Amino acid sequence: QVQLVESGGGLVQPGGSLRLSCAASGVVFSRYSMGWHRRTPGKERDIVATITPGGRGIYVDSVKGRFTISRDNAKNTMYLEMNNLKPEDTAVYSCTAYGTNVWGQGTQVTVSS
Repeated sequence: QVQLVESGGGLVQPGGSLRLSCAASGVVFSRYSMGWHRRTPGKERDIVATITPGGRGIYVDSVKGRFTISRDNAKNTMYLEMNNLKPEDTAVYSCTAYGTNVWGQGTQVTVSS
């Protein structure tokens, strides 16, 4: 059974940084493209960044230059390094392994002074 568990969210001031983690189990992690998505109340879940099995990251324009997606296949873990955070980055961030239809429970990121 595939399980994904996010961690690392919290409250941070504008301009601050956070590092999110997504730990996977029950799946051959290294074979899957992975992704981070985020959702705010009343809105659809939007893609933030994806990463190929080989480690190539793809980003939406709003986070380019500020966020970095990475993965450690030996640890079955994906990361999202978020710098220069803005209030509009406030959301619940979730991870997924594409093709499994499995999502983690999400971790709340709040950017506020």
